[in-house]
Amino acid sequence: MSMTAFPTRRLLLGGMLAAPGLARAAWPDRPIRLVVPFGGGGQTDIVSRVTAEALSARLGQPVLADNRPGGNGNLAAETVARAAPDGYTVLVAGAGTNSGLNALLYKGITYDAERDFTPVGMFCTTANMLIVHNSIPGDDFSAVLAWIKANPGRFTYASASVGAITHLIMEDIGARLGLEMVHVPYRQSTQAMADMLAGRVHARCLGVPEAEAIRGAAGVRPVALTTPARQPEWPGIPAMGESIPGFEASAYFGLAVPSRTPPEAVQRLNAAMNDALRDETVRAAYARVGADAAAPNAPEEFAARARQDAVRWGGMIRRLNLIAE
Repeated sequence: MSMTAFPTRRLLLGGMLAAPGLARAAWPDRPIRLVVPFGGGGQTDIVSRVTAEALSARLGQPVLADNRPGGNGNLAAETVARAAPDGYTVLVAGAGTNSGLNALLYKGITYDAERDFTPVGMFCTTANMLIVHNSIPGDDFSAVLAWIKANPGRFTYASASVGAITHLIMEDIGARLGLEMVHVPYRQSTQAMADMLAGRVHARCLGVPEAEAIRGAAGVRPVALTTPARQPEWPGIPAMGESIPGFEASAYFGLAVPSRTPPEAVQRLNAAMNDALRDETVRAAYARVGADAAAPNAPEEFAARARQDAVRWGGMIRRLNLIAE
């Protein structure tokens, strides 16, 4: 099984980038199923629903979000890989499924990112935020780091699964700064959140859209963003780049369809996505949920981003010999 990110496929968008041209194509003539790899309320679900609404308005057909959680995205990816290649089943693609990370983590995966998917485009990225329980002292990231260094092996952090991007980010921080931290993986993001809020684990690294949902929650506080510099949307929260020069870690979200999907459908879906990404109302909708809308992009550009994550995070999975259950 190939463990590489999905390939670049040459797709000529021609003159289809303008919204008026979208109405002339035969596809789509019925609702489109947008398969979301995680359950309701998490960051993938949040940004997927913004995307579904924007696409529906441009394609003239309902784009219906279908949450298929399981196996860190594997269930959703397998569902789409087996679907008819007709453009009516679309995967919300992320690093686990489409940068080949899950192929390194899980045994017995029945899909292959390179063989089974055609990239369409990337619609947004999200920074991540470190949230800590108030039982850990300190007003900012540097103070929390000082506590972790002074208490090796005592700091615990939760994640939704072994090998999730948020787990890998924490491993990266620990390796760069020589920190001893204890990873506590969960099968359900909601349970991880509940235990962090209750203080049973000290921290979580969360995508900003999910962190938005607990802004102001009692007992926890944000201490750092995974960005090189501070962000105006979160005044007062340090950037990890202040303590780790140049540090940046974001998650990507895009669209992929089964291989052998007609190029016309791929082109039209890419054109509708890019039209939405040019719309300031849509870009503001992503911003309201803590996501950064991508610039309009071609399938080849999305494939390149997937390969970047395959190199960065795939290399870490190999170095740590991570295996998910």
